[in-house]
Amino acid sequence: MKEVTMWTLCKNKDWSALEEQFDWVCVMQEVPQDPRHHAEGNVAVHTQLVIQSLLQLPLFNQLSAQQQEILWASALLHDVEKYSTTVMESDGQITAHGHARKGAQTSRQLLYRDILTPFLIREQVVALVRYHGLPLWILEKPDPVKALIKASMEIDMKWLGLLARADVLGRSCADKADLLYRVDCFEEFCKEHDCWGHTRPFTSSHARMHYLQQAEGHPDYVPFDSPEVEVVLLSGLPGAGKDQYIKKHFPDWPVVSLDQLRIKMKVAPTDKTGNGQVIQAAKEMARVLLRAKTTFVWNATNITGPMRAQLIDLFTTYKAAVRIVYLEVPYTRLMRQNKNREAIVPANALDKLIRKWEVPAHWEAHEVLYEAADEGR
Repeated sequence: MKEVTMWTLCKNKDWSALEEQFDWVCVMQEVPQDPRHHAEGNVAVHTQLVIQSLLQLPLFNQLSAQQQEILWASALLHDVEKYSTTVMESDGQITAHGHARKGAQTSRQLLYRDILTPFLIREQVVALVRYHGLPLWILEKPDPVKALIKASMEIDMKWLGLLARADVLGRSCADKADLLYRVDCFEEFCKEHDCWGHTRPFTSSHARMHYLQQAEGHPDYVPFDSPEVEVVLLSGLPGAGKDQYIKKHFPDWPVVSLDQLRIKMKVAPTDKTGNGQVIQAAKEMARVLLRAKTTFVWNATNITGPMRAQLIDLFTTYKAAVRIVYLEVPYTRLMRQNKNREAIVPANALDKLIRKWEVPAHWEAHEVLYEAADEGR
């Protein structure tokens, strides 16, 4: 039996070694923080204190070595994009709005291109970075329960609570006791809504989608109707193997392909106006199939959440069950396969796509399948 090697972000975890190895760690020294909330100092000082606090938490030390490494990496990366989002406001406050979302995207890119990381581990780190502030502010969300349920479908709330607690312990501020109380309340809120350590159960994927798509609703509501047709929405960077996947798994299904429509309509990938016309033509093809209750595959990159949400809203309007199939290959293989495509995507354009790339979350559709090949597969 092949021995499974534990993933580590790096072997030497001494801070000076981290600064020497990673420029994104080194730059943390240059990022100030508002002394009212972070009197301990800059982002580098805060991050070191967060890591130290995390290592001392009893629940952290009950985790497996691999789980500890995931949380350690998340603590190191949790404020990685304060560098690009920190601004001095007119009233003297220092803010870093949006650093968690942007930090999640940067973490995904780093762990995909620069540090070979298995898909499932990478996405756990990404989710922890993305949601690390949620335990402190969840009750201020427009719909706290829905926000909790969606987050719990991406990451274990026990882990998120650990990271949030370490984040608070790793700072000096007048309201530290109140912030720790918020983390305690978050734990109780998770337990109350059956999201502590697991994803909240639903009677069916249709019931879950109905709840998540409605502005108002209750998670225990069971819809009286059911989907009448299925749509498979492919998602993946150019060169990930979407066309081959269709040939293997859906050889007889109708396919709405943006690439094929561009060729037919003689539209260049860089033509924004022409691409708008291609998308409208594709949507009209989809409507014809949906009205006829015909299953089909939508074949395009679909690499951002808003892009997928727009299509899924269209499909579910026609009472479709949506299955997202996400395809991924390692970065080096992606570059190689892109060069062998009929329509090669320029390297700078592909890098631009990677910068805004978002892996589909389980809550986005009735079913989300991940066909991600790690290095060596």
